[in-house]
Amino acid sequence: MRALRNFIDKVKPNFAPDAKFGAFHSTFEAFESMFFVPDKVTSKGCHIRDSIDLKRTMFTMIVALTPAMLFGIWNVGYQHSLAVGETWSLMQAFGFGLLKVLPIIVVSYAVGLSIEFAFAQKRKHQVNEGFLVSGLIIPLLMPVNIPLWMVALATAFAVLIGKEAFGGTGMNIFNPALLARAFLFFAYPSHMSGEAAWVVPAGEGQTMADAFTGATPLAHAAAGAMDKVASAYDMFMGYVPGSIGETSTLAILIGAVLLIATGVASWKIMLSTVVGGLAAGYLFNLTATNAYMAIPAWHHLLMGGFAFGAVFMATDPVTSAQTECGKWIYGFLVGFMALLIRVLNPAYPEGMMLSILLMNAFAPLIDHIVVGASIRRRAKRQTAVAPKN
Repeated sequence: MRALRNFIDKVKPNFAPDAKFGAFHSTFEAFESMFFVPDKVTSKGCHIRDSIDLKRTMFTMIVALTPAMLFGIWNVGYQHSLAVGETWSLMQAFGFGLLKVLPIIVVSYAVGLSIEFAFAQKRKHQVNEGFLVSGLIIPLLMPVNIPLWMVALATAFAVLIGKEAFGGTGMNIFNPALLARAFLFFAYPSHMSGEAAWVVPAGEGQTMADAFTGATPLAHAAAGAMDKVASAYDMFMGYVPGSIGETSTLAILIGAVLLIATGVASWKIMLSTVVGGLAAGYLFNLTATNAYMAIPAWHHLLMGGFAFGAVFMATDPVTSAQTECGKWIYGFLVGFMALLIRVLNPAYPEGMMLSILLMNAFAPLIDHIVVGASIRRRAKRQTAVAPKN
């Protein structure tokens, strides 16, 4: 690292704003801060001095996503081995999955970071680390068979329309990763649903096993085939078809523990999302008119992208509610609306995506109402204790 530090210090003057390569100042600064803590310090005025900055926050998020990513890579190989009726070792399944998932991750980062760097250079701003997380979440939300050009198109849409159009990192209204998935869901629905989307098909010299189906538990439930829905244990562990990073609730919970322990994500939003989902689930149980509504409420927490959304998507500090009371309201409505969409509209079985995007739009209103109510309560208290003349 000493040699790298010396090399960066040697070429750094060439990338000063008024130097030979000053046009690439933002790009150089981004790569420097990737390897080393910036050497800028506060010298005057009021500043918040804390060890947690945006880079460390994004790094913590990536570490928290790693268990879901690693399990998803293995599960891609595992589901393929089931599809072709073969028994693979852990490394065989992981190696196969890595060859399928890695290109999706590379395309996501290549397209997204290229756009971010281009906008930073144009605006002469610093390159923010925000896409380091979005660039990993986007592949984890995708089915394994998604064409790479679709990944590139969805990523470009998410960065251009979801972020840069609003001013960049910290200014966006909607979660960019969910926008990428929503874009593909509505633009290319045949590639985001159906049995063929979730499991790599048999290759040359292979045949599909007769008893295997690539349908997800949500797809079976939406079709009324409750006898084909995976067991709660399989859904909790993640031994089911689905989006790359959403299948294992256990892996997602490991990431949740890290995010809560470090204070990077709000436990209030996570908990209230679960409570909202359970409330809707129990309401359906009490008024069940079909088998889907009769599914035990807690089963919904293990199905589809509910757990992943509650931990990594609903808690996005930019697009979620900011007030403490607002976080409880926001999270509850995310979980409640997710099950309403999932159960009452089988055309959109993955209700978590639409629910979070909907509540992203209402998060500022929730905060506005909470702040307004707090101001009115304080005004009443002050009036009550004011001395009478």
